[in-house]
Amino acid sequence: MKSIFNIVSFFAAMAVSAQSTAVILEMDKFVKPRYRIIVDNDFGGDPDGLFQLVHQILSPSAEIKGIIGSHLKPSDPFDSSKITAENAVKKVNETLEIMNLKNRFNVFQGSNDQLKNTKTPNISEGAKAIVAEAMKADEKNPLFVVCGAGLTEVASAFLMEPKIADKIVVVWIGGPEYPDLATPPPGYTPLEYNLGIDIKAAQVVFNESNLNIWQIPRNAYRQTLMSYGELVTKVKPEGKTGAYLTKKIEDLMERTQKFNLLIGETYIMGDSPLVLVTALQSSFEADSSSSSYVIKNAPKINDNGLYEYNPKGRNIRVYTQLDTRLMFEDFYTKLKLFNTKK
Repeated sequence: MKSIFNIVSFFAAMAVSAQSTAVILEMDKFVKPRYRIIVDNDFGGDPDGLFQLVHQILSPSAEIKGIIGSHLKPSDPFDSSKITAENAVKKVNETLEIMNLKNRFNVFQGSNDQLKNTKTPNISEGAKAIVAEAMKADEKNPLFVVCGAGLTEVASAFLMEPKIADKIVVVWIGGPEYPDLATPPPGYTPLEYNLGIDIKAAQVVFNESNLNIWQIPRNAYRQTLMSYGELVTKVKPEGKTGAYLTKKIEDLMERTQKFNLLIGETYIMGDSPLVLVTALQSSFEADSSSSSYVIKNAPKINDNGLYEYNPKGRNIRVYTQLDTRLMFEDFYTKLKLFNTKK
């Protein structure tokens, strides 16, 4: 373990460069960063992560300190390879190039694998970046690590350096419904998708750590429905970026039809709440005040990826209702403003 801490110390001394000015110039004068953000997502999987990434980039109150491409579950239909984190990084760089923002942000690769156990971190560039940013002594703005996939990088970062626990807030899209808060959807699977990416990592974060958690479980993120009509009229016309994002959804719609899976005319942009509850907080007494949440005891995550009630669990924030109007209208407007200058 000594070698791990030597690595952590080295990377904690590194300066991770950041977004210096707003991407949308009209916002640069009046909106200044008040939060730091590390984005962690499986960008090689469900394309909703790319929508979240673009929205995050266009939101100047949350200064991006790093973007981590993380892994999918083994044999995932989106990418069945063994290098899903590597492919996620490629998708990030592809998106940045489409936006003419190549080399504007630091992009890190996460581990390609799940944790082997709850005691040993997967030491990746992504996990090291979280530790380095969290351990900076001269930063005054709070640090959010926003995760739209599994928790491998967050869990690994904590195992590498437990002191990060009181220095970050982990905003996580994932976990099934809490029985006292919501009813599961029709035909649901007990193991929620993002939690299933790395159950051991979720056990580290929920069961073993004292990390601050803002959780957006399945019943909440399923509220984020964008209609195909909105996609075609409000996203697709907005330059290369809008066309690129639209094609990702249309390609998926076409692919599912080949398997006689008719997904209708909406798509769940389930990762976009990561922007809503951070960048789009209220101006005074800052909080995600237009969305609703409850404070619960952190449950234990068992080996099947299910909750077990834990009366001694620390308090965590669990979202129940999301302000999708603000989230989507802000995205559409920023995309238009960004495209105006192209």
